[in-house]
Amino acid sequence: MGARARPRPARGGAQVTRRSEARRALLAWYRAERRDLPWRGTRDPYAIWVSETMLQQTRVEAVIPYYERFLARFPDVGTLASADLDDVLSLWAGLGYYSRARNLKRAAEQLVTRFAGRLPDGVEMLRELPGVGRYTAGAIASIAFDHPAPIVDGNVARVLARLVGLREPIESSAVKARLWEEAERLADGPAPGDLNQALMELGARICIPRTPRCDLCPVSRFCDARAVGDAASLP
Repeated sequence: MGARARPRPARGGAQVTRRSEARRALLAWYRAERRDLPWRGTRDPYAIWVSETMLQQTRVEAVIPYYERFLARFPDVGTLASADLDDVLSLWAGLGYYSRARNLKRAAEQLVTRFAGRLPDGVEMLRELPGVGRYTAGAIASIAFDHPAPIVDGNVARVLARLVGLREPIESSAVKARLWEEAERLADGPAPGDLNQALMELGARICIPRTPRCDLCPVSRFCDARAVGDAASLP
């Protein structure tokens, strides 16, 4: 059999409708199939910040016990800000990438001084905190504050590259910019926090690197790579 014919790209209103339908499918799938992770039961910006910081370059299963112990010891910004750095690092021991713990402590001190111990809800202000980049700021703003802020990490980049059919090197600045544009369009709608977590969950469990499980994907009918047949090779 020959290769599948590549779908004609949706334009204008059709593209908006397609994105809206994909959004609804992602949200429905996420709410029915999401893993029961401890940070998904809270809207506390501090707890979400801690979880997103720990999850950087670290597997979910490894993070869970550290997250629970950390919040039990340092339940809020003020407690963390006033803690001894050695105590913070001791509780972090074994999780790796210790600069994350140092940045959490420094940022907590700044939050007490600048924001009365509360995390700001705007992406730009969040990005002024030590260790908070564009992805973490978008995660906090969308999940904790319901702002339509985009996120792009490795999992999300893979999902979006396949969904819209980006076949150029993913390290290029043009592709990175396109990924953020696509993420921003998808985040613009109801429940942006759930939508962003749906993209992360999809990339972690279904749209995996080498053997994507396209038969289980809630947005496979919208996926350019699935239609062409090269999902496993993208990005």
